[in-house]
Amino acid sequence: MFRPCIDLHEGKVKQIVGGSLTDSGAGLRTNFVSERSADWFARQYRQDGLTGGHVIQLGAGNEAAARAALQAYPGGLHLGGGVNLENARGWLEAGASHVIVTSWVFSAGRVDWDRLQALSRAIGKQRLVLDLSCRKQDRDYLVVTDRWQKFTTEKLGAALLARMAGYCDEFLIHAADVEGLCQGIDHELVSLLAGWTALPVTYAGGAKSLADLIAVEQLGQGRIDLTIGSALDIFGGSGVKYADAVAFNQRHPRLKN
Repeated sequence: MFRPCIDLHEGKVKQIVGGSLTDSGAGLRTNFVSERSADWFARQYRQDGLTGGHVIQLGAGNEAAARAALQAYPGGLHLGGGVNLENARGWLEAGASHVIVTSWVFSAGRVDWDRLQALSRAIGKQRLVLDLSCRKQDRDYLVVTDRWQKFTTEKLGAALLARMAGYCDEFLIHAADVEGLCQGIDHELVSLLAGWTALPVTYAGGAKSLADLIAVEQLGQGRIDLTIGSALDIFGGSGVKYADAVAFNQRHPRLKN
């Protein structure tokens, strides 16, 4: 399944190379900056019946744009970026179907299970998506936090996902090493994810063509969805036509609402 995205940086819809995003902003590599607003994309996704897409706030200065997108498509989008126990419910009330959380549930490089439990209880596990974006270190995929710059000691695998599944509804996993590069998906990671968890998973990172969408459907055994960003023509890309991605969903009974 193709899932859409709205990545926000400094209040604008952008596609960036994920591994280049730092707190200082130095070295940021931007693939595309849209002249269209976040709510324009949200209305388009709503019109085309695309659900479960994510709005990600990449740093400060994106709240107004994020709220506009959620208002344009209430109940149709997930919201991530800076979400914590204090503001999660507010984002749900603003129109998000789910909130996406990553860095806040980690402390000193490990999962803070008390925080995760408190958040899950406060909003309900059915409204929570855990972002376990990762980078490869030796043979393992380690979860990374804080704009994908900090390695945790948590190894992505069946054991971690099984324990976390008790607190959330879905997982979002960016392959940060290939995010925004449009050089192809991480086939190994997609295959592993299919065997690691029965919960819905959205994979993001590296998609360059419609063949990647087909590969994720096959490697993921029909259980893993794909976000396509920089390769999409609506984001300035040339690898995938947005209309073709929408048509792909429509051709697959599993994906119909």
